[in-house]
Amino acid sequence: MKNHCWGVVLAASVALTMSTNALAAPSSVEGPGHDPECFAPWNDDIGYFQWDKREGPHKIAVVNGFVGNTWRIQMIQTAKAFVEQPEIASQIEEFKAVSTGTDVAAQLGAIEDFINQGFDAIITIAVSPEGFDRVIRLADRNDVVLVPFDNVLDTDKVMQVNSDQDEMGRMYARWLIEQLGDKKDGKILEVRGLQGNSVDRDRHLAFRDEMDGAGNWDIVEVVGNWDDGTAQKVTADAIAVHSEFVGVVVQGGTTGTVRAMLDANHPLVPIAGESENGFRKLLAEYGPKGLKGQSIGQSPGLVAIALKASLAALDGNIMPQLISVPIPFANYDQMEAGKNYWPDLTDNFFTVNEFPPCGVNISAREIMAKDAE
Repeated sequence: MKNHCWGVVLAASVALTMSTNALAAPSSVEGPGHDPECFAPWNDDIGYFQWDKREGPHKIAVVNGFVGNTWRIQMIQTAKAFVEQPEIASQIEEFKAVSTGTDVAAQLGAIEDFINQGFDAIITIAVSPEGFDRVIRLADRNDVVLVPFDNVLDTDKVMQVNSDQDEMGRMYARWLIEQLGDKKDGKILEVRGLQGNSVDRDRHLAFRDEMDGAGNWDIVEVVGNWDDGTAQKVTADAIAVHSEFVGVVVQGGTTGTVRAMLDANHPLVPIAGESENGFRKLLAEYGPKGLKGQSIGQSPGLVAIALKASLAALDGNIMPQLISVPIPFANYDQMEAGKNYWPDLTDNFFTVNEFPPCGVNISAREIMAKDAE
């Protein structure tokens, strides 16, 4: 009889635990989602999540990985500026931001630590697109909203925020092909980003896929880590080895790549790159002299959309599993000082930080006033 009773108690306990865990995880629900102008679903096939409403103010953390380039530094500064805006500050009790480097285990450990400390939401740029299953389950068990953005995860188990990296790679290729016109062969320099990240992978594969059907190109690959200094060095090395390119694509560190080309007296060839202020200053200066470029923006301001999405989820709103942020761009003949580039700001400032559909408008001076710690 004792054993039978213990079995009943154990079964009830397991059932209760399973029920509690099931309730803690977000529910899969039908759309449409909350504020679709801001939180646009990636496509018509995207699912929707809903968490139980939690009373604020909330404890929010940003767990960054790699911090060795200006985009990541500006992202941290943008997060700090955003959480101080009056409407957002009233919803936040405590805000923390940490960077853990490129080690996956270190990032997972930091996320687990914030979950165990009772944080309500954790925003993260994933070091790797895989290996996060354990922390996703832990977040679900503790009713924590986990939001990867930029470098996202290969899973549909969490709410994520991103621009379409595949489309960005195709935008590079389509513009470059258009600029090259009848030219269907020659060497093209591809300056890639930080290896092992989904952003670098997705842009690279899409760029190559688009280029493959458009000519007999010899594409020379170098790794610039999305960093001006690194991109300048690897571009200079590539020019020393290969002499001349007919076109260039740079995922990040574009200012450094252009400077390396100018230093080497390389011909002014079409360059598709990122939205760095320095690149746009160079386009404004050298565009009339023959430098053609397209500057595509993957904004550090994505962190603000991810933060805003986490707060909306904590309010119990229905949210898309994958939120799509538009890709702004400007061409060499569209440069306008004070509008899409700033002559008085540093080269490494990323120029796109306004998201009108979300009511997010963080000024350059607000961002640059924050420390990068």
